[in-house]
Amino acid sequence: MAARPHIVRSVRLPEAVEARIASEFDAPPPPDKPLDTDTLFRLAEETHAEAMLVTHHAAINAEAAQRIPSSVKLVATVSVGLDHLDVAAITARGIAVSNTPDVLTDCNADLAMLLILAASRRAAEYTALVRAGWGRDLGMDEMLGQRVSGKTLGIVGMGRIGQAVARRARGFGMTVLYNNRRRLSPEKEEGATWVEHLDDMLPRCQIISLHLPGSDDTDGMVDAAFLAKLPKGAIFVNAARGRLVNEDALIDALRSGHLAGAGLDVCRNEPHPDPRLLELPNLFMTPHVGSATVETRTDMGMLALDNVAAVAAGKPPVTPVTA
Repeated sequence: MAARPHIVRSVRLPEAVEARIASEFDAPPPPDKPLDTDTLFRLAEETHAEAMLVTHHAAINAEAAQRIPSSVKLVATVSVGLDHLDVAAITARGIAVSNTPDVLTDCNADLAMLLILAASRRAAEYTALVRAGWGRDLGMDEMLGQRVSGKTLGIVGMGRIGQAVARRARGFGMTVLYNNRRRLSPEKEEGATWVEHLDDMLPRCQIISLHLPGSDDTDGMVDAAFLAKLPKGAIFVNAARGRLVNEDALIDALRSGHLAGAGLDVCRNEPHPDPRLLELPNLFMTPHVGSATVETRTDMGMLALDNVAAVAAGKPPVTPVTA
């Protein structure tokens, strides 16, 4: 009987994933709270782990990559995003890296639509009013939101998630524009219109939604100039990465009324948002939970384990990441 692969994980995973770990792998008990990088490395060293399942809680930068225990053959991140990993430094040591693409596309797109609807229909303000006791009827012209149906949605970054958002938007009768490095094929566009230059698209968008990876090139791309190009009363949504946004500029645009509202699932200083954001009545915010459904988190964990099983069998990862 073949030996079971030795693994460690930085966080407790959904019930079905933990059951598979118990059945197919040798692993320490799941942690009560997320492990940091140094604690995870010590555990991997003690257990001679062949693979580490990580999330953003256990970031591995270039310096940390040099300290990964020699027994480790795979760093399997239970995420699509790679902001917390220096992939080049890890793979330079001959250690494979994998992620979990595709399985969280629909849930992230669902959350983006939630943010669009909530920001447009003033959900944060309505909820606050009800929780404060409501107490009086609203006037016919008081606390009015904006209709989503029929609006023009601009999508910045038309990858898998951007395309899934576009499909949902069409169900609301929205016109979809998108800005992407390359135009998609007609089959993938499904009626959306490519706008080559972002500056040309922004003035046409009543709602704008970001679906880009975070990088040095995109850091702070949403600045005062970006927001000024949107029409007054636009809705801004970010379910991608907090580092895309200059938060001073976003706060100014929301305070001034240039933006009618915003929906965010991410911010720069997670999990400690700028207190000024939390004071804004026209901001609806969720705590980076785009993939937070039983189905998706289970699928992510299972795919990470599929990658571990493949590497343990001497095969390439199922969903490898290269520098």
